[in-house]
Amino acid sequence: MEQKNTNYPALITITSVFFFWGFVAASNDILIPVFKNHLNLEQWQSQLISFAFYLAYTIGSILYMVFSFLIKKDLLLRIGYKNGMIYGLLLSALGTLLFIPAANQASFGLMISGLFIVGLGFSLQQTAANPLTINLGEQSTGSQRLSLAGGINNIGTTIGPVLLSLAIFGTVSSGNTIANIQSIKIPYLILGLAFVLVAIVIKFSKIPNHLTNDNSDTLQLENKKSIFSFPQLTFGMLAIFLYVGVEVSTAGNFSDYLQKVVGLKTNEVSPYVSLFWASLMIGRWTSAAGAFNLTENGKKILGFVLPFAAFGLFLLVNILTNNEVGQFSYYFIPIILLIIADLMSKGKPEIQLLLFSLLGIVSLLIGMYSTSVLSIYAFISVGLFCSTLWPCIFTLSIRNLGPLTNKGSGFLIMMIMGGGFVSVFQGWLAGDQLLGIRLSYWVGVLCFVYLAVYALMNRQWIKKEQK
Repeated sequence: MEQKNTNYPALITITSVFFFWGFVAASNDILIPVFKNHLNLEQWQSQLISFAFYLAYTIGSILYMVFSFLIKKDLLLRIGYKNGMIYGLLLSALGTLLFIPAANQASFGLMISGLFIVGLGFSLQQTAANPLTINLGEQSTGSQRLSLAGGINNIGTTIGPVLLSLAIFGTVSSGNTIANIQSIKIPYLILGLAFVLVAIVIKFSKIPNHLTNDNSDTLQLENKKSIFSFPQLTFGMLAIFLYVGVEVSTAGNFSDYLQKVVGLKTNEVSPYVSLFWASLMIGRWTSAAGAFNLTENGKKILGFVLPFAAFGLFLLVNILTNNEVGQFSYYFIPIILLIIADLMSKGKPEIQLLLFSLLGIVSLLIGMYSTSVLSIYAFISVGLFCSTLWPCIFTLSIRNLGPLTNKGSGFLIMMIMGGGFVSVFQGWLAGDQLLGIRLSYWVGVLCFVYLAVYALMNRQWIKKEQK
């Protein structure tokens, strides 16, 4: 079969949308302690910020399926992938307008309603962008392209908490611990304007409006009664649910851990939250080296350079905003461990999923049962090992779905709701009358155990397919 060259111009344009997903998702972790302290919320109540945002993905996916049913055709096949991303961006822009009354009235309900609408738009964007990114080149390098896009996503997650802290507290490094909630409307209105501008750019870009799937797998569909007859998808849906869950709950409850256990103030947590999300960028940049047309040695060199370049970006952002970064001087150690695990995976998503899940378990256990700097490093490094799980799971889940790829993608996007449910569940367990914030991270351990099992299942399925 003729090799399919990567459509880099379209890939670059699409990755700009990934940036916004990360910016908003990570900024939620700054809103959580601010509204919790200002409105005297319980920890589980503050996690409703994450719940509303990630539940929107599920509602958006359900609406997608309802509209597809009503028009008797897959919605993206009707309106096109490019148009789907444009409409999603415009919907998210509308959601940011609610931050004006939310900020003026210090209304928790209006704020999470605005995030919900932003998330609805993201749901449509993700349904279109993920399979499109995989399809922009060789199928075998699809997970690396998603990692590359995810790396751009995590530029947003790295600078999001820092910029929002600047807007709310005036300056991250000052002794100011009083949140100016009215200040949240400015960054979110700017974000809404950016959504509109990117929608215009996409409108005039050369992003394909339809996939050019190789339908050679169609014969495999003839013996399948429904899309749920594909075990890689059905088990993959739960894998996405738990992956997003462990990622969001680890970060979402991290601020509370830093304040209760470590003793930091509300305005001091942003560099640590930022490094957690920057860790996802570090891991995705590492894996993204395989997406470039280089020799094997060139990819290995790039796989070593890119993670430290990403770490350097994190340090630069925090230095420019006068944050203290000396406490992160030894973080190169888990980064080296990440690079070794990436090399061991040899670009195979099922192996990478297994290795990173096991390392995630180890990190959480060290975080729970150690103290001081080591526990902080351990919890932050969970971000490293969550970094490429999305592209690994997504690529494995839609493997061999052929013309059912869109439908499968919609079901996977629906399961992003795990970010809301798992974070609220951990927040509830984190209460002093139950497990407490430290031991509540056993929730994440159980999530990683399932992901490791799913990786082993895929290894067996792939071996059978190759016979």
